[in-house]
Amino acid sequence: MTDHTYLTWLYVPGDRPGVVAKALGSGADVVLVDLEDAVAPDRKGYALDATAELLADKHEVPVHVRVNALDGPLAEQEVRRLTPLPGLDALRLPKVAGPHDINRVLDWAVEVPPLYALLESALGIEHAYTIAGHPCVHGIALGEADLRAELGVTDAAGLAWPRGRAVVAARAAQLPPPPQSVYPDVRDTEGLARSCAEGRALGFLGRTAIHPRQLPVIEAAFLPTEREVAAAREIVRTAADAGALALPDGRFVDAAVVADARRVLTLTERRG
Repeated sequence: MTDHTYLTWLYVPGDRPGVVAKALGSGADVVLVDLEDAVAPDRKGYALDATAELLADKHEVPVHVRVNALDGPLAEQEVRRLTPLPGLDALRLPKVAGPHDINRVLDWAVEVPPLYALLESALGIEHAYTIAGHPCVHGIALGEADLRAELGVTDAAGLAWPRGRAVVAARAAQLPPPPQSVYPDVRDTEGLARSCAEGRALGFLGRTAIHPRQLPVIEAAFLPTEREVAAAREIVRTAADAGALALPDGRFVDAAVVADARRVLTLTERRG
């Protein structure tokens, strides 16, 4: 799979190696080892040691690591220690406010892995495109809990513009559509499904999760429907016919529509 077909990212605390090991067999497309919010201050050192041990070997499932705040005392050490390791597939960077934060990580990195930027502040949202357009950034996402707190938002409607901004910035920078932020109630699978449907309608693709039980709900919500697959097949078939871009029903499709149709067909392969 590529970044364009990832649907599930599972967060796991870096100071619980047993949980991390289980996550690698959970079916998640990406395992996100968290050194930041999920780890208590007095466990940060142990979490880094355990994560470095994990990353000494390559894994079948991509392993990304979320480091601590880039303006804090821990991130530099984490980046320097983890970036040379063969098992690290990417770094997830919290609270990125602008391209200068990305460049700071590049100064620390022994080897430069793919970087994923979390936009969790008003300034990060304002700089969404310049962050997404950085040549070392492979994807962006919202950190909605921190963003809500900074903006004083008490209703999901208050996040409509930041969500749209993230989707537009990612596509303008030719990145994959961003995944949705976590759904915090791990028992409310019906609410999760509704929220995923809303996110998909806004242009998000996939979602980060905090419990394995959320993974099948997320995947089902973002897989294309039979009608979408049939439409995508028609578009791709027509576009391949001597460059024709007009469907039999008279609708016109351009290159962007054809590319999206191909992405839909790639996602259908997940059904086996």
